Amino acid sequence: MAASAPAPAAPLSAEQAKVVLAEVIKAFGAPENAQRMDEARDNACNDMGKMLQFLLPVATQIQQDVIKAYGFSSDGEGVLKFARLIKSYESQDPEIASMAGKLKAMFLPAMTLPSHGASTGGVAAS
Repeated sequence: MAASAPAPAAPLSAEQAKVVLAEVIKAFGAPENAQRMDEARDNACNDMGKMLQFLLPVATQIQQDVIKAYGFSSDGEGVLKFARLIKSYESQDPEIASMAGKLKAMFLPAMTLPSHGASTGGVAAS
C-alpha cells in the first residue's frame, strides 16, 4: 500500500537528491516563478539587505513547493534541511555540486570578495 501522507524527511540518496534538485531548478525556470524572481530582484535594487527581504522569501517558497513532495516540511526548516542534504553530497558528486551552484546563482547575487593577497599589503592607500 502506497503511503498517501508525506514521509518524514528521510535522507535522500545522491541519485534522489539529483532528481529533486533538477525539479527545483526547473521550478525556478517556470514563467510565473521567473517573473516573481525578477520582480523581487527589481524591488531589491542590488541592495543586500533588500535581497534578503524580497528575493529570499520568493526563492524559499519556490523550493518549498517542490521539496514538500519528497517529505520535507513546507516551511523554512524544510528548505534548510534540503540545503544541508545537498551540501553533504556536493563534495562526493560533481554533478550535484554543479547543479547546486546553478541553483544558488538563481537567487544569490554574484559576490565579489575583496582580495586578501600579500600584494595589497592588506590596506588600500587612498
